[in-house]
Amino acid sequence: MSGAPIRYPFEAPDPGASVAVAEGVLWLRLPLPMALDHVNVFALEDGDGWTIVDTGFDSRKTRAIWEALLAGPLQGRPVRRVVVTHHHPDHIGLAGWFQARGAELVTTRTAWLYARMLTLDAQEKATPQQIAFWRAAGMDPDMLAQRSAERPFNFCDVVHPLPPGFTRLVEGGQITMGGRRWQVHMGDGHAPEHATFWSLDDDLVLGGDQLLPSISANIGVYPTEPEADPLADWIAACTRFLPLAEPRHLVLPGHKLPFTGLPTRLRQMIENHDSALIRLHDHLASPRTATGCFPALFKREIGPAEYGLALVESVAHLNHLLNKGLAQRSMAPEGHWLWEQA
Repeated sequence: MSGAPIRYPFEAPDPGASVAVAEGVLWLRLPLPMALDHVNVFALEDGDGWTIVDTGFDSRKTRAIWEALLAGPLQGRPVRRVVVTHHHPDHIGLAGWFQARGAELVTTRTAWLYARMLTLDAQEKATPQQIAFWRAAGMDPDMLAQRSAERPFNFCDVVHPLPPGFTRLVEGGQITMGGRRWQVHMGDGHAPEHATFWSLDDDLVLGGDQLLPSISANIGVYPTEPEADPLADWIAACTRFLPLAEPRHLVLPGHKLPFTGLPTRLRQMIENHDSALIRLHDHLASPRTATGCFPALFKREIGPAEYGLALVESVAHLNHLLNKGLAQRSMAPEGHWLWEQA
């Protein structure tokens, strides 16, 4: 693969500390209770206060860490704005908490609507639609029975209530943060209308989960839109970003380390999925369930902690082959789809 290599010019900050990645821009890191054990957030100096980009989960632990950060690296100055890249809970979880303290929320309309809807949609048990979706994907019967009986993850478990009112980000718009003008460009696939920010005054790019190094953003299909093709959206977004990306760019991502070499990384992200689709198509020489496609898609054993994300990603790849006319499916009597080459 040609192009500038991917490089990592900074080491991660210690808990409760910060790393200055550019003038007026601090990198902070918050813990997550999962295999991907952190989320990056960025504080941009704006006069006598701060704009922060993304927030971490809403939990007692994360709020306590924020209080320490506000008193320490942020020097006791207020957070005036919270800019949220997309609606996932590790990014929007504490936006409402900061709003309650006087901050303005700035995000995309889709992100706000999804987050607002999901915080109000608490379920004590999995819905019939959720159970049917899991069954159709070929979830292990014992796991299906367990998950059908237990309280599912609810968005509101880790996302603070969002009061009405936000400022909308739009494709091609501009926002000033940290003494810089930033152009907004939307990604898709991992989350709809995912905002990224490209500095017009220096080399910085705020990438959220749309522009990650070394790991792949989860591309998943969910019961809310079971026929969706988010992988097509993801590949289209990566392709749109290629003409914008330059080796000089320093990308500040939602996870892992800031990096340079964005053109190379975008090509990698496209090619990684192209390769996965080829492996998956070969795997469908015999009929398979979505969960039966894990060996073709993933290079590691899928345990209970990763099972849910692997399931939705497998369905996403299968839906993409279906839409391209390369796969077909039939419903088995047991209620699961069997997929095979078209």
